[in-house]
Amino acid sequence: MKYDYLIVGAGLFGAVFAHEAKKAGKKCLVIDKRGHIGGNIYTEEIDGIQVHKYGAHIFHTSDKKIWEYINEFSDFNNYINSPVAVYGDELYNLPFNMNTFSKMWGIKTPIEAQKIIADQISELNIEEPKNLEEQALKLVGRDVYEKLIKGYTQKQWGRECKDLPSFIIKRLPLRFTYDNNYFNDRYQGIPVEGYTEIVRRMLEGVEVRLSTDYFDVNDKIDADKVIYTGMIDEFYDYKLGVLEYRSVRFETEKLECENYQGNAVVNYTSADVPYTRIIEHKHFNFGTQPVTVISREYSSEWKQGDEPYYPVNNDRNNLIYDKYKRLSESEDKTIFGGRLGEYKYYDMDKVIAAALKLCETEL
Repeated sequence: MKYDYLIVGAGLFGAVFAHEAKKAGKKCLVIDKRGHIGGNIYTEEIDGIQVHKYGAHIFHTSDKKIWEYINEFSDFNNYINSPVAVYGDELYNLPFNMNTFSKMWGIKTPIEAQKIIADQISELNIEEPKNLEEQALKLVGRDVYEKLIKGYTQKQWGRECKDLPSFIIKRLPLRFTYDNNYFNDRYQGIPVEGYTEIVRRMLEGVEVRLSTDYFDVNDKIDADKVIYTGMIDEFYDYKLGVLEYRSVRFETEKLECENYQGNAVVNYTSADVPYTRIIEHKHFNFGTQPVTVISREYSSEWKQGDEPYYPVNNDRNNLIYDKYKRLSESEDKTIFGGRLGEYKYYDMDKVIAAALKLCETEL
């Protein structure tokens, strides 16, 4: 069978493109090497709880058009992301705000908090930060860094903060109000029926083949063009170098209790706790089920065969990616998209925007 587009990857980017291409009268085939649609936003229902199988995904955007677009496929609730951080026996609100500072220093006013942070920064005498540790210290001072940034960041990246480049933390917003809303975006929420249902509706009427590896079938499928959302270096058999990622391992379990931690997201910022955070999935949808499901997240160095999550956009990897990007621009049939195809971290709203932009030029 002849297709206008072979779309490699049934995640959000591929699903948006397939949906729009079908509306434009194009014949599409979507394939995915996993056994399910949805990519990393896949949710699985367990005892009535929508479980985020590949980590927490909270939809947020300031783009009204993108918000209206995603709402065509699902109703969203009014969930507000307000994570909590645990450091030893202490518990703090995130992002860094007056609730955080009041708990840390026993103060009440923004002026008091600003003075403490400014005094700590001035004592450090850091001119031009040479690494992530110095960058963070110059932005937030020693107390916030030591308790809420250092250990968590080391676990996240698998390296000492002083061995990480400063650009990873370009800014650390300090909010001098009693506001625990993590995002500043106008629109925020969780799909009531889960993300998998969104992708299923996007792909209605489109042919989908799961458990299908592109490299096993690419010479057997007749398509005018390929939308490739997999790893760009794997597409070229790593011939210009292997791009680095951080991966995540999840320990998910169902517990016979109604409420385990009282919040959807709890970060563990001390280096001596092996996991970075615990997600309690039911709280994303204000669940009242008699049981609960939690996931502990362990960050790890990616190796071939693992699932790649976060690109390590340091100088070395960016140089390698630039070479692949130049090579990809010579392709007359294949278009690369998404976080793996473009080697960049994408929030969900930006994924949709990028896919729709490609639709404008292609369709």
